[in-house]
Amino acid sequence: MPLREECLWEKLTPQRPENTALTGEITVDVCVIGAGFTGLSAAVHLLEQGKRVAVLEAHRAGHGGSGRNVGLVNAGLWIPPDDIEAGFGEAVGSQLNRMLGAAPALVFSLIDKYNIDCQLRREGTLHMAHNARGEADLRSREEQWKRRGAPVELLTGQACAEATGTSKIAAALLDRRAGTLNPMAYTSGLAKAATDLGGQLFDHSPVTRLERQDQRWSVQTAQGSVLAEQVVIASNAYTEGDWTELRRNFFPGYYYQVASTPLTDEAARRILPGGQGSWDTRQVLSSIRRDKDGRLLLGSLGNGNRKPTWFLKAWADRVQQHYFPYLKSVEWECTWTGCIAFTPDHLMRLFEPAPGLVAVTGYNGRGVTTGTVVGKAFADYLCHGNAQALPIPFAPMQPLAGVGLRSCLYEAGFSLYHAGQCLRIVI
Repeated sequence: MPLREECLWEKLTPQRPENTALTGEITVDVCVIGAGFTGLSAAVHLLEQGKRVAVLEAHRAGHGGSGRNVGLVNAGLWIPPDDIEAGFGEAVGSQLNRMLGAAPALVFSLIDKYNIDCQLRREGTLHMAHNARGEADLRSREEQWKRRGAPVELLTGQACAEATGTSKIAAALLDRRAGTLNPMAYTSGLAKAATDLGGQLFDHSPVTRLERQDQRWSVQTAQGSVLAEQVVIASNAYTEGDWTELRRNFFPGYYYQVASTPLTDEAARRILPGGQGSWDTRQVLSSIRRDKDGRLLLGSLGNGNRKPTWFLKAWADRVQQHYFPYLKSVEWECTWTGCIAFTPDHLMRLFEPAPGLVAVTGYNGRGVTTGTVVGKAFADYLCHGNAQALPIPFAPMQPLAGVGLRSCLYEAGFSLYHAGQCLRIVI
């Protein structure tokens, strides 16, 4: 069957909210730019504290990375917690580890509070070691997280094989804090919660200008403007236009996914039978999960939009046959790609370029939980002015050199690795 270029999560979220474009001028307390995890979390938490909020989205809620990611509700960052504390210092690093360690619980609480139907599973996630070096890394991560009281466990032997459904993985780190969801449905649920709380959401309203007017900010679009005392820039990797310096503080990377048709035979039930999502320890990693209908979803770093569908099918076949050779022929149904905001050290950045104006970038692929946490933190900071509510201190904006070159080099490396997988030179 032909491989369709379509985001599965959009297909599985038929009740996506749709709002009109902004026309005319409105006045609110806070204007949020971007209707993804961060912006909608900020909006919900601001509205809960009595603020008048308008959200401007250039497309529709969840259009960007929020609706296109893997849907892993992970704790922490890609970087081990000891490295985070070494980089930020013990005080800041320990606060960041604490807040992001509790991030899945925050996501779960919002889902429960607002009755969001997003196919949530709370059985954890599995970080899978693809070789001895990867296993050593996971053993180190297990020790670091256990030292901080986290419910993690390194599975080996038969327990690992049963949990992952493959004999190609010697060890897997089970993080019971985590889970999986349909990210588009989660985003849509946050958008509905925001409007139910009295927030104003506007689709198809890209920002064209942001300027200070007396004691307020003027956020302008093609057909209207928002006057607000405070502004949250939550557009991250999907920042468009030259109205902000934010887009020069990260370099874009990409992540593609390929989804099969629903797999319902007995053999397919061996794959991640506990309902966890997973990813491996390769430098160019592969993610593996199932959806509510039994589809197999494979993903990896790289821009699938720039690859022919036969290449993506060949890559998916290679990964599937390596990890799950017992499956019968798998038909691949659809593929999609999302954009990621990368930073050179793989750490996010919070900015306050002017009083009443906050921004964030650099989730480096951890948007579901990190975006939700940062959105809440921004709301608390704007309402109370307490910088302790933030996971890390604000940093000055420092545009990166060679943004385009960095993106090209990353993409070239990813594509070369995937070509090697298709040719069975590497796995």
